[in-house]
Amino acid sequence: MFSTSGVPARRRSRLVVVAIIAAAAAGGVLAAPAQPASAATSANVWLTTADRANLLRQQGSVSFGSGGSGPVITVNPNATYQSMVGFGASFTDAAAWNVSQSPRRDEIMNALFNPASGVGLSFLRQPIGATDFSRSFYTYDDGAADPGLTRFSVAHDNAYILPLVKQAKALNPKLSIMATPWSAPAWMKSGNNLVGGSLNDSQVGTYADYLTKFTQAYQAAGAPIDYLSVQNEPNFSPPAYPGMKMTSGQQVNVINNLAPKLRSAGQNTKILGYDHNWDDTTFPQQVNSGAGANVAGSAWHCYGGNPSGQSTVHNAQPGKDIFFTECSGTESGNTFADSLRWQGINLAVGATRNWARTVTTWNLALDNNHGPVIGSCGNCTGVVTTNGSGVTYNAEYYVLGHLGKFVQPGAVRIDSTGYGEGGIQNVAFRNPDGTIVLVAVNSGGTQNFQVSFGGQSFGYQLPGGSMATFTWPGSGGTTPPPAGRTGPITGLGGQCLDVTGGSIANGNQPQLWTCASGPNQQWTLASDGTVRGLGKCLDVTGSGTTDGTAVQLWDCFGGGNQRWTAGANGALVNAGSGKCLDVTGGGTANGTKLQIWTCTGGANQRWTVPA
Repeated sequence: MFSTSGVPARRRSRLVVVAIIAAAAAGGVLAAPAQPASAATSANVWLTTADRANLLRQQGSVSFGSGGSGPVITVNPNATYQSMVGFGASFTDAAAWNVSQSPRRDEIMNALFNPASGVGLSFLRQPIGATDFSRSFYTYDDGAADPGLTRFSVAHDNAYILPLVKQAKALNPKLSIMATPWSAPAWMKSGNNLVGGSLNDSQVGTYADYLTKFTQAYQAAGAPIDYLSVQNEPNFSPPAYPGMKMTSGQQVNVINNLAPKLRSAGQNTKILGYDHNWDDTTFPQQVNSGAGANVAGSAWHCYGGNPSGQSTVHNAQPGKDIFFTECSGTESGNTFADSLRWQGINLAVGATRNWARTVTTWNLALDNNHGPVIGSCGNCTGVVTTNGSGVTYNAEYYVLGHLGKFVQPGAVRIDSTGYGEGGIQNVAFRNPDGTIVLVAVNSGGTQNFQVSFGGQSFGYQLPGGSMATFTWPGSGGTTPPPAGRTGPITGLGGQCLDVTGGSIANGNQPQLWTCASGPNQQWTLASDGTVRGLGKCLDVTGSGTTDGTAVQLWDCFGGGNQRWTAGANGALVNAGSGKCLDVTGGGTANGTKLQIWTCTGGANQRWTVPA
C-alpha cells in the first residue's frame, strides 16, 4: 500500500551536512520501570529495503547463539542515556487539509497513529498559525492592534486541524503535542507584516499572553499542549512566508515572561528554546542559561550542521533536554532510497545518539504537487502523499515506523556499539516493559554483522541502504522488578515528585515539579518496599540517618535506605533511618529537592501515593 518520497532535507536552501553520529553519556528523561521479561532466545526482525521490496515487513526471527560473522554490535542495557518522548511530524494547515479531504482519511490516520495496525506515531509538532505549508496566511488575532487579545480565536483550526489532532490522540493516547509559532500577529511586529520583521520589545508581554491563550484554547478543545517553543527558526527571516527573527536575548525575555503566565493559567506546558539548525550551538546555550528553570531544553532542525551539535549543547548543559523537531525530505533522482538512507542515518540514529528525545519530520501529508505551499519549497515530501483517492506512504513513514512502532514513550536509550559511514549504524532502546529494540541502518553495501546481548549473539545480513528493527525480551540487565502500584506521587502544594531533568544517572536528586503526564512523574510502589521511577530506586544518600540527608535515585538493590513504608498522615518512612521523606525547607517551587527528616506529621511530609 506504500510508495515514493523524500530525500535529505534542504527546504530552506541550506546545505544539510552528513551527520557525525556521536555517542553520548548518562542522563535523559525517564522511562517507566521495566516489567518482568524472559531471557532472550530469539529476536524479531522488521525490514525496509531501498528497492521497496520490503516495507516494514516482518522477517523470520533469528536465534541467539546461532553464530554469525562481521562487525559486532554489543547492546549494553546497563549504560543508559535519555528517555524518549515520541516520534512523529506536523499537521500543518496543508497536511491537515490533505488528510481531511482524502476519502481514505481514517485509513491514513490509522496507518500513522494506531500502535497496533499502524506505526504508532507518538509526537505532533503543531504550528501556531500559518507556515509556508498553508492555504493562506493567518494568526489567531489578525487585524488592527488588539493588546487585550479580545479577538483571539483558534476557530480557523476547528474545521480540519483540531479534529485530526484529536483523532490522533484518540488513536494513540500516549501522543504528546508540541506547538510552535512562525510569526506573532503582524501588529506586534516591526513592519506590521507576517512576512519578515521581528517582535517589538514592547510586545513581549502581549506575545506571552497570546501563546498562553493558545495553550488554553487547545486544552479546552481536547488537545493539551505538552511542549511549546516561542519561535520557529529564530535565525531566519523567510522572504515569502510568515517568519520572525528573534535574538537569544529576546527569546529569554519571552520565555521568562511566558513561564509564570502558563503556570498561573494552570498549564503544565514545558517550554523549549532555540528550535533551529544543528549549526548554531551558542544560541541554545544562551537561552538555557538565561531562562534557567523556565526552559526545559532546546529544539533542533536538520537544515544546517550535523547532529553532533546537539551533543555539544548537552555536554555543556546536561540538565537540559534535547528535542529534534523538524526535517523535511525533498525529491531526488531516487527519492525513496535516498531518503531512507539519509533520514535513517541522520534522524533515526544520528539525532537519538546525540540525546534527542524526539524524532520529528515535517509535513504529515502533502498532495501530488508537494503542497499546498506558499513562497517556499516546491519539491518537499511528506510522510504520506495524497492524490485524490490515492495514498502513497513515503520513506519518512518507514523511517518513523522503524522507531515509533517499537520504541514506546518512556523508553530509555541504551548503549550500543556505533559504526560510521559504510557500516551498520544503529541505536538501541529499552522499553518500559523491558523489551530491547535495536534500530539499524546499513550505510554501505550488503554486509554481515553480529548483535551481542547478555553474553549471547546472533548474526544477520542486511542489504545495502536498508533499515531494520530488531526486538527481543530483556530485563535491562537486572532482576525484573517486583509488581506494585504505579502512578504519580503528589506532595506539598499539589506538586508532583519528579525525576529531575529526566536523568536516570545514579545520584540524580528528584524534585517537586508541576504535575504533568510524563514518565518522569510515574512511580511504582513495589511489593518489596522500594519506590521506583524510570527503573531506579528512591535512595537515601550514603545510607545516612541524620536530618537533612539528601534523597537521590540509584540502581535498585533493596537495602534499607531504599525501602519505604506508609506512616501516619501520609508519611513515607525510610526503613533504614526511620525518618520521613521531607520537602526541603517546606518549599513548593519547581525544583525543590527532597531529604529525610525526623517525622513531624507536617504538610511537607505528607504524600499522596498511587492507590
